[in-house]
Amino acid sequence: MDINIFIERRKSLKISQVKLCKDICTQSTLSKFENNGRIPSLTILSKLCERLGLSVDDLYRNSIATTTHMKSLLNKTESELMMENYSNTFKELSEINADEIHNNALKMQYYYQRGLYEALTNGKLENAFYCFARILNDLDEKHQTIYTHLSYVGLGVFYFRLGMIDEASFFFEKVWNYIDLHKDETYQKNGINAYLRILTIIFYTAEFYIKNKKYDKSNELVSRGIKLCSEQHITYYLPRLKLLSAEIAINEKRPHKEIEELLNESLAFAKINHNATVEDRINSLLEKYNKESGFKK
Repeated sequence: MDINIFIERRKSLKISQVKLCKDICTQSTLSKFENNGRIPSLTILSKLCERLGLSVDDLYRNSIATTTHMKSLLNKTESELMMENYSNTFKELSEINADEIHNNALKMQYYYQRGLYEALTNGKLENAFYCFARILNDLDEKHQTIYTHLSYVGLGVFYFRLGMIDEASFFFEKVWNYIDLHKDETYQKNGINAYLRILTIIFYTAEFYIKNKKYDKSNELVSRGIKLCSEQHITYYLPRLKLLSAEIAINEKRPHKEIEELLNESLAFAKINHNATVEDRINSLLEKYNKESGFKK
């Protein structure tokens, strides 16, 4: 839906928001539609359009191609973010104008990506907060979509990096409860990016619990993540999930052979995905482990 068609018609007719919405809806409803893309009920929208001499169908003029293009851009950026290609992520996010996104789901996709990018790259706290606030206090104020929980993950990551463990725990516990609630779901999603969002939540929550020595929770999350990757034939997260498995095994002092196998599996998947960043982490951990345990490669 191209809301600009609606706004431009209202302004060209010199009709104020107050006058337009009289006896149809509140000015707040109209304002949220024009400013935030929050679409009112079809009955209300039809009456507002009729008053402007438009039909609801008129608002979809040229919007299908625009929405499809924006969705394609955001999906590509999301994949770059998941692969930790942060320079590409920054470049692609910088080229997207949030004001040109007139679809709530795409807006939430944009703001979660931008906020998580800031959190993962030690960006500005205020930028991350703004992005997550747009989702939590505006676009998904009833907290019914996965973007709310992705926002919690981003906030948890940011607080942890600031050394504020209690605050980070507050948000990751919310995410844990969400994951636990849906643990028996058989996911039927459209498109790989939907699974990437689920895996993003699982991965960063597991990573947080490992750092806080809660290995039961982290082990359960990693197992679920690996299972989901296997079922959906997704390799993006496998190297990192296998690496987390190795970290858990090392901390739990499991047999050397098991740990080495996990590290080697992780390295193999990292090479398949051409993920040099994860390869470096694996080699670093393997070297540290061999040194501390007295084993040699």
